[in-house]
Amino acid sequence: MSRRTGKPSYLVTPPARQNRSRTWIVAVAAAAVLVAAPVGGLVGHAVGRPDPTEATVAQLRQADAERDAQQIVELTEMAQRTGEELAPIIRAVRQDAEAGRTPEQAQVDTWQQTMRRLTAQFADPPSGMTATNVARGGLRSAVDQAAVAVDSVVLALAGPSAGRAEAMELAGRQATLAVTTWSVAATQLDQINIDAGQGHKHVHLDVGEVDGALGPDGSAEGTGG
Repeated sequence: MSRRTGKPSYLVTPPARQNRSRTWIVAVAAAAVLVAAPVGGLVGHAVGRPDPTEATVAQLRQADAERDAQQIVELTEMAQRTGEELAPIIRAVRQDAEAGRTPEQAQVDTWQQTMRRLTAQFADPPSGMTATNVARGGLRSAVDQAAVAVDSVVLALAGPSAGRAEAMELAGRQATLAVTTWSVAATQLDQINIDAGQGHKHVHLDVGEVDGALGPDGSAEGTGG
């Protein structure tokens, strides 16, 4: 019976060589981890970082919102000042028309000067958001219509006395249309003030009750923003 023998010496890995193999494997694995870590971080940063186009669009939108908020404040202040000067003129034209009388020439000359100045405010409007542009356009249309009403009064004074009542009636209708147009724009301006965080801002004309005109909603100034 033959004697059992072990592996030939050339097939047996010396202990030192085995240790060196294990050390090399561990070193390679560690290096792979060190390389993969920054690569993974870069990939995560690239995925989480906003796209340059999206970032630019967001910046433009923010700039537009800030610009529009400032325009709303300025437009509201202008509407308040304009309304304080416009309301007495419209009120007087409507009262004269209802009474069938014509005002004095000096009074009408003052009205024309005021209307030219008020109209000039809207000559070169800034570009804003659609809602703000709508409010501004409505206010401008109302002022233009009031100016036409005053021009009709001028024609009534210049024409024959027999036709003055009819001319004044037309001026009164134009003044009423100016009030209704202004009321729509004022309601729009109130809403965009609320949307911009300014709260309610009422710039409706103080001319009494006018059929078809929108009035303020009764909310306190500055609330609801």
